[in-house]
Amino acid sequence: MRAVIKIIRGRLALVSLTLALTWGGWPSTARAQAPEAETSYYSTRSVLAAFFPGSERVTYQTFALDPALRTRLAQRLGYAPARDRYTIFVAHTQGRVDGYAVIDDELGLHQPITFATRLSPRYIVERVEIMVYREPRGDEVRDARFRKQFEGKTAQCPMRLDRDIDAVSGATVSSASIAVGVRRAAILVEELAPGMSAAASTAATSRAGIGATAQRTSVGR
Repeated sequence: MRAVIKIIRGRLALVSLTLALTWGGWPSTARAQAPEAETSYYSTRSVLAAFFPGSERVTYQTFALDPALRTRLAQRLGYAPARDRYTIFVAHTQGRVDGYAVIDDELGLHQPITFATRLSPRYIVERVEIMVYREPRGDEVRDARFRKQFEGKTAQCPMRLDRDIDAVSGATVSSASIAVGVRRAAILVEELAPGMSAAASTAATSRAGIGATAQRTSVGR
């Protein structure tokens, strides 16, 4: 008799668990997160090749932010930088700087959006590309009409959504995320590139001289 009761209780527990999972009554970490639908459009190598097709070489420097630089960036951004290190790519031809690029992430609705920003030698935004989009909706930010709005912007431009930048219908959060990220890229390049340019022209240099340590490495094409 006791064995029969145990079997019945076990079956009831199984039914309760099934119902809870089916109807959403069971606490689950998976339910708290939006489903990920990752689509990759560019790798680092391919986006740099697209940004600088005529350049002889592309190098990069990774800057470790010291406290003074973090404070200065936070003041300009309006929030503390999420990373302790940022990488700036620079394209060269015959000793001349062709432009800069930043590859970064910015949180969308649930998942980070990986994007790349190309800037001119004078730190003007020239092109923005979405590299990886990880959510089932909102990838309309890849539309050329949206991305073209950033061309000509600088670190001094607020890039505010619906004032300086028009959001894409149905992708408001992603639009805002890209606006925040592109502005950060422009500020990072304006802050870091002056020291980087000196390092690019002098192979022996090991310090950016602007409150950040730098590493210089060639990027294969």
